[in-house]
Amino acid sequence: MSVAKTLAYDMMLYYNGNTTGNIPGNLPPPYYWWETGAMFGAMIDYWYYTGDTTYNDVTTQALLFQTGPNQDYMPPNQTKTEGNDDQGFWGLAAMSAAEANFPNPPANQPQWLSLAQAVFNTQAFRWDTSTCGGGLRWQIFTFNNGYTYKNSISNGCFFNLGARLAKYTGNDTYAQWAERTWEWMESIKLIDQNYYVYDGSDDTINCTRVNMLQWTYNAGAMLLGAANMYNYTNGSTIWEERMNGLMKGTDVFFNNSIMQEVACEGVGKCDVDQKSFKAYLARWMAASTKMAPNLTDAVMAKLGPSAQAAAAQCSGGENGRTCGLKWTNGSVWDGTYGVGQQMAALEVVQSNLIQSARGPVTNTTGGTSTGNNAAGSNSQNSVLTTGIPVTKGDQIGAGFLTTAVLVIFIGTLWWMIC
Repeated sequence: MSVAKTLAYDMMLYYNGNTTGNIPGNLPPPYYWWETGAMFGAMIDYWYYTGDTTYNDVTTQALLFQTGPNQDYMPPNQTKTEGNDDQGFWGLAAMSAAEANFPNPPANQPQWLSLAQAVFNTQAFRWDTSTCGGGLRWQIFTFNNGYTYKNSISNGCFFNLGARLAKYTGNDTYAQWAERTWEWMESIKLIDQNYYVYDGSDDTINCTRVNMLQWTYNAGAMLLGAANMYNYTNGSTIWEERMNGLMKGTDVFFNNSIMQEVACEGVGKCDVDQKSFKAYLARWMAASTKMAPNLTDAVMAKLGPSAQAAAAQCSGGENGRTCGLKWTNGSVWDGTYGVGQQMAALEVVQSNLIQSARGPVTNTTGGTSTGNNAAGSNSQNSVLTTGIPVTKGDQIGAGFLTTAVLVIFIGTLWWMIC
């Protein structure tokens, strides 16, 4: 616990949003807005694991300041950079606050559960059947680069949030959306038969080819969502298979049981965002054990050695404890530093406290956060009342996708024969 306290302190030194002249909920450059939401998700975890209230006020301030005029984590000043995944990380932080019974905001402020529901509702209305048979785009606005990309982290955050809302509220519409998202990701091979989760695909080719990069946070988002669906469905065989498959699939991210970002870490090419990704795999692996205790042994066999290696790597800088990225380096600091490295180390260390932590609450087991089914919808119609009917667009999109994939498959066979 003392190690987590030191790591949390050093991470929060990067944050200046609570100081005069700065904006609550923003990290200074080079960090994007989404990572601040992810960081405060880590601070909710820190309170949950340790009981230390030191950072509760600054966490609440940040999470409320960035909700935007419609209380859905769509602040106008982030329009040029905000994608579905960015909004998703703030929504997931609010979801964690509801599940952990993090102290509720004042009654005249938006509440944690309603904020999570608002993010879910806004994203459900963006589900796009015009290409690829469905899915969420990476970007929300057409003028941002990446609008044509449908990626796993955007859909994974949506899936994760839907599964957790189903568990928390008992409302099956959330579970239906989670199921739909999983099936769509499988249909375009973002999740393969080995339960590897790939980065994304482009709708300009109707998602007929997949970017095969694997990132830790994609696997983590899907694992926790699947664990919640397993719990919500009372241990259904299909969700047990999916959950166990995803857990086995995380093997690709561990070298002698030490976590690494395989797509970029070995070649020294991880960007600012990617240096934080291991934090989320650690966070969501640990949380999955509360939904599926049968995962505990497999999860702890990886998080224990990873935490020891991460703590050893926190040996650099002027203070002699700055965290680097490459945990496989042992106690030889790799020379890198930043919010991502500190957050990843903090999450993997404090995640080892999961077995002594209480489980997440729901609205029938002590959850106190107030929800709003129509949050974020800006209308009387919420996805909870309209449901998820299969539209003609869904059928046409799915049919077109099937045809396109069949054409590619036949072409590939022809090339191999010739």
